[in-house]
Amino acid sequence: MTETTTAAKAAPKSRATKAAKAAPAPAFPDFEAFAMPKVEVPALFREATEKSIEQARDAYAKVKTAAEDATDLMEDTFETSRQGVVEFNHKAVDAARANADAAFSFMKDMMGVKTLAEAIELQSTFARQQFDALSAQTKEMQELATKLSSDVSAPVKEAVEKTFKDLKVN
Repeated sequence: MTETTTAAKAAPKSRATKAAKAAPAPAFPDFEAFAMPKVEVPALFREATEKSIEQARDAYAKVKTAAEDATDLMEDTFETSRQGVVEFNHKAVDAARANADAAFSFMKDMMGVKTLAEAIELQSTFARQQFDALSAQTKEMQELATKLSSDVSAPVKEAVEKTFKDLKVN
């Protein structure tokens, strides 16, 4: 009896293997929800999709170009700012050096004074010269700062105006 039972068990196994090799069974044969219906996409829908894809590509190209332009603008602006600040700092150092030289020269001259009247005259002359020098230095620094701010803001202003002009046109 054990031999017939073993033979009976072996027979269905070999049939199932032959059937599996012959044709693959669908993953979910009994579930219609998982079956993909064959649907024809309408031409109008296909055209609208292609048009949307083309518009998205155009929009991406415009955004990419705008981002590259903005990056170039920022790089130029930072470089202009850097150069302006370096120039401004050079002017400030030159002014400080001139003021220090004048102060040392004044102190040297004060050490050689013989009378009080000479000291007062030297003091008033130094004060007048320093006031004139500080006025000139302040004016020069103000002009440089104004130039720097216009050099930095002009490209940004032009880019913003161009962008708004392009937006109005489109």
